[in-house]
Amino acid sequence: MSWLVFVLVFWLATWVLNARLALASGHRAVRLAVPLLFGITLLVVWEGVVRGLAVSPIILPPPSAVAVKFAASLPQLWGDFVQTFVRGALAGYVIGCGAAVLTAVAIDRSVFLQRGLLPVGNFVAALPIVGIAPIMVMWFGFDWQSKAAVVVVMVFFPVLVNTVAGLAASEAMQRDLMATYAASYRQSLVKLRLPAAMPFIFNGLKIAATLALIGAIVAEFFGSPTRGMGFRINAEIGQLGLDMIWATIAVAALAGSAFYGLVALIERWVTFWHPSQRN
Repeated sequence: MSWLVFVLVFWLATWVLNARLALASGHRAVRLAVPLLFGITLLVVWEGVVRGLAVSPIILPPPSAVAVKFAASLPQLWGDFVQTFVRGALAGYVIGCGAAVLTAVAIDRSVFLQRGLLPVGNFVAALPIVGIAPIMVMWFGFDWQSKAAVVVVMVFFPVLVNTVAGLAASEAMQRDLMATYAASYRQSLVKLRLPAAMPFIFNGLKIAATLALIGAIVAEFFGSPTRGMGFRINAEIGQLGLDMIWATIAVAALAGSAFYGLVALIERWVTFWHPSQRN
């Protein structure tokens, strides 16, 4: 009962503090403190409710138990991270996004591809990953190549659609001005249309950043070597190792958030001129 009272008091106190911080000035430290405090509050509430209600660790372990398991399994978690993120998700992300941008440029020059490939792309993008993943495992084997292939399929079409829309975003008057200067298609593409398309491209890249790790983890459920985050979750389910499962989920969440933040940071550097990036 004391745990539940502590949780209630802590939650009310942090609610008041967070509400005041949210209404404070837009200083960078304040903007970082609000989500950080909110996340700490969730962890404390989780810990207090689990201990106060005596929830079995088989159903839901407390964050403290997850943290202990996390610290004790760092080498294993690091090996899983390298296998899933670096070899599978990151490789598939680079290949899929690069191919999508090049294909979008080809579509931009061809009316046939605009009318033929984009509808097919929308159809393929709607295919369920649980149907694609086992096929890729049978085609490319159990190692990271099949996971990268799943990620390529997942990230290709969101980036493709956003890039095609971005290449058409420049105004007709701007394109007419480039034609007046006798600019070639390549010059118009490099100096006008690609810069104008960058906000759209990065929108697709940020969407793909969240899909890449999900695709690699799900693909490992259908076959992988004896390492990887998806393999670890699947193996620990049979042993009721929920603390290890939550530790793996924490690694995936941290990696996905950091990767998304890196893409957003690169976007700020590349599209500093865009109104959305101005303070």
